[in-house]
Amino acid sequence: MGRAVMVGRGPTGAGVLVLSILINLTTEGCRAQKGDGCGPSVLGPSSGTLSSLGYPGTYPNDTVCEWEISVPRGNRIHFRFAELDIEDSDCQVNYLRLYNGIGPERSEIVKYCGLGLKVNELIEATGNQVTVQFMSGTHHSGRGFYLSYSTTEHTDLITCLHKGTDIPEAEFSKYCPAGCLTSTEEISGTIPNGYRESSPLCVAAIHAGVVSNAEGGRIYVVSSKGIPHYEATLANNVTSTGGTLSNSLFTFKTNGCYGTLGLENSGVADTQLSASSVWEWSNNMGQHSVWAPSGARLKKAGPPWAPSQSNQNQWLQVDLKKEKRITGITTTGSTLREYQYYVSAYQVLYSSDSQQWNIYREANSTQDKVFKGNINYLHEVRNNFIPPIEARFVRISPTQWQQRIALKLELLGCAIPSARPRTDLRPRMLPPSRHSPPSLGTKRPPHLGQTTHTPDIRNTTMPPHTGKDVALAAVLVPVLVMVLTGLILTVVCAWHWRNRKKSSEGTYDLPHWDRTDWWKSMKQLLPSKMVETEDSVRYSSSEVGRLTGRGAVPRLHAEPAEYAQPLVSGVTTLGARSTFKPDEGPDPGYSDPDLYDAPISPDVYHAYAEPLPASGSEYATPIVVDMGCHPSGGSSLNQPSTVCSFMGAGPAALLTRTDSSQSGRSAYDTPKNATGQVTPTEDLTYQVPQSSTQKPSGHS
Repeated sequence: MGRAVMVGRGPTGAGVLVLSILINLTTEGCRAQKGDGCGPSVLGPSSGTLSSLGYPGTYPNDTVCEWEISVPRGNRIHFRFAELDIEDSDCQVNYLRLYNGIGPERSEIVKYCGLGLKVNELIEATGNQVTVQFMSGTHHSGRGFYLSYSTTEHTDLITCLHKGTDIPEAEFSKYCPAGCLTSTEEISGTIPNGYRESSPLCVAAIHAGVVSNAEGGRIYVVSSKGIPHYEATLANNVTSTGGTLSNSLFTFKTNGCYGTLGLENSGVADTQLSASSVWEWSNNMGQHSVWAPSGARLKKAGPPWAPSQSNQNQWLQVDLKKEKRITGITTTGSTLREYQYYVSAYQVLYSSDSQQWNIYREANSTQDKVFKGNINYLHEVRNNFIPPIEARFVRISPTQWQQRIALKLELLGCAIPSARPRTDLRPRMLPPSRHSPPSLGTKRPPHLGQTTHTPDIRNTTMPPHTGKDVALAAVLVPVLVMVLTGLILTVVCAWHWRNRKKSSEGTYDLPHWDRTDWWKSMKQLLPSKMVETEDSVRYSSSEVGRLTGRGAVPRLHAEPAEYAQPLVSGVTTLGARSTFKPDEGPDPGYSDPDLYDAPISPDVYHAYAEPLPASGSEYATPIVVDMGCHPSGGSSLNQPSTVCSFMGAGPAALLTRTDSSQSGRSAYDTPKNATGQVTPTEDLTYQVPQSSTQKPSGHS
């Protein structure tokens, strides 16, 4: 249907400008655009996108454009603005108007004029037909407008400029309009890893193969943590750029199929690959090469398939042995540096019997689809079939190439569900699905005769929803951590205790707190009765062992209390460094009948307590008696040989030895004069051992 439209404009500025435009155009149904101010637009049957000429740059002066939009009867149309920036110096000739209806009987809905306008609400029409009119006069600024439309059943319509950062939910569903390839915004990322959060959602959905540019559709989005690097790829006429780490990303969930169909992993045998011809060559060096169909496997090393001649009559065919649902194709060139050949455009044909062939077309299109192929000999390019194909045989027919036709490929798809047997053998494209997609988290097998909303593309970095498994893990993990921590602490404590036990050998067998100066000072402040209850000082076996080298003689191990009990009554005045405990109680002559910690036989004299040296310990030093009178040899105690007669000389001749650090001197209980008599001193008071038949007596 052709139309001629005359647009006139009155005087503007200092002169009179008459603009006459004759437009001849062909419309499809009732969707049409006319005028010289129309920017890139896609008018789909249920959604679409419109923009002013030159967007996102400044629109030209003195232009006009009208878009007439119709959707199926029984539906209404609504609009959502992505951007509205029209200079308001003269709103009589610079404006955007929306009308209910088409033709002379249309009525105005709204008129916009102004820079940087924010229109967040949906603008609804009253019927299924709308006219959009944009007019510009002389101006100096303004980017024009960019908007989307759909039927009112899609209340969650978004524009082609909405980004992942614009929607805060971790999972959400939105409706993308047709025509988002008109956007100039860049995306970063690919499937299945995901897209940077700053990428436009609908453009990324086209790149992922979730929706088509011709029809738009519903998307299911999952947001998650970002990844260190985003890959740059070309898919469905959309080029994604590489990118570095971002805070978050998004990817898409679908209920379709997206697996490989066996070329790359040799699930398809060489006999299932055929071609119109094969390039075979040899040179003077004796090299011979055949670029056969068996080389047309994606990622396979070596030469690809290439025909003997490069023209549009060549093809490569794949026999899948049975009908399958085919949702996409990935291609690459020769992948050989010395032969940089590749196919830059191609068509796809399909058949169920290899006799009758159909050329793939997009939904609601009467034109055969020409797919954009590779842009170099090395990198892969993916194209998705929306709607998918169901067929056994697939042919790739190159239409454009670089230097020579050379091709490697992989088909994407899945097996057809066996719920409904096929009654005809004709291949077909599945018509678009009109049913509501399943809710998030629900997966259903795709239905025959309906559009598969592309493969199930999931973000590999997104943790799956496991329900009870997550709750169980949340309980088990802390418990395991606590158990392991307890085991580690037990091992460490046991090791530490063992080391402390080894390091304590050769020291007094006392509690650690009792060997500290702090406890010694505290004892002086405690009552004497309380002090008496403390544990007696004991020597360890290792200390005694150092003395056994002098001779195997019996030794006494005395465990006295903190003070030695005085055995002679009447001694009430002690020196400043006395080792005796002062008398207590009303009877100073009383002494404890239990004179020693360990009982001693009557025929063995007990050792005398030795006064402490000025720098010595606070406590009395235990005494070891050498009963055998063996010579000390190299002992540090230089004892006289005459002491061996102490058994007949009485208690005054008793010799004592200690393990004190002071060596080189002999220690006696009482200093003796030349006649052998005891000479008491003023500073020290000594305890004289008494026989069992004598009564204790004091001496001064």
